[in-house]
Amino acid sequence: MNEALSESQDSGVDDYVAVAIYARTSSKSQQFGYSLNEQVRQCLKQCEVQNWTVRFIYRDEAESGKDIERPMFQKMMAGAERRWFDVILFWKLDRFSRSLMHAVQLESGLREYGVGLFSVTEQIDTTTAAGRFNFRNIASAAEFERDMIQQRTQMGLRALAMDHKWPNDRPPLGYTKLPDERLSIDSEASDLVRAIFESYIEERSMPRVARKLNENRSLTSQGNKWCPRAVGDILRNELYTGQYSVGDVSEYVSEYRIIPDDVFVRATEIRMRFQNRSVPQRQMEPSRKERIVRDVMDTYVEFLKSGQASLTDPKKTI
Repeated sequence: MNEALSESQDSGVDDYVAVAIYARTSSKSQQFGYSLNEQVRQCLKQCEVQNWTVRFIYRDEAESGKDIERPMFQKMMAGAERRWFDVILFWKLDRFSRSLMHAVQLESGLREYGVGLFSVTEQIDTTTAAGRFNFRNIASAAEFERDMIQQRTQMGLRALAMDHKWPNDRPPLGYTKLPDERLSIDSEASDLVRAIFESYIEERSMPRVARKLNENRSLTSQGNKWCPRAVGDILRNELYTGQYSVGDVSEYVSEYRIIPDDVFVRATEIRMRFQNRSVPQRQMEPSRKERIVRDVMDTYVEFLKSGQASLTDPKKTI
């Protein structure tokens, strides 16, 4: 049940602490220690120990922790911004956030509103000076580990790029990935890449190129239908000219070339024509302009004849 429930009123004591309980499950089939009711029960028990007053209970059922757009989570964060409570209490960290670093980011924002975090089963408590100190130590260790992983990843990526290897299992259209992780030009798919460039130079329109590709039942490298953005991704990819760029490595690799430089440059000039003011823009043909005006007027006349037009209050806004 995804709703916030008011649990109690002001206790009338000076050390009154208002709490928002947050519970989440990833699927409706979760039971026992991970069920919504059990999470809430454990949190209520903790509030009794701490002598805290529960003001709200937020429940997200069958919601992924990777997604912060959880309905009740968003309502809770909005309540924190309005300072409706002092503490967010949860049974376990992974019920609240997708990772420790994510929790650190959330805690930083909540701190500005004077809202702390408390985990029933873990040593996470930012409601006291000692708890905040421990949390920041944990956060520092997590940040250090993240930086080390990032550094090792960058080193591995650079070593891979120096050998002109491809970093993932999704090579661009026109290529296949070999067992040694380098790219090889696919004859059939590369013909499609050349056809896309030629078609764009002729049509001067990504939507029209996408429509022609779909009419011919051609698919993207991911097996999807074409759209203007997918066409644009092809036209912007310098790998087709042999310019290999991965990480901080950028080198020319002749065996990766599919498109001649002059074709790529021409397609780029057409694509950038409206952003370059030094290039005069082609004016709309008078016959096309007249046709558009005529179509608009015909539509308006039909609208008036249909009886759907009516006077409205000019002050009224929707």
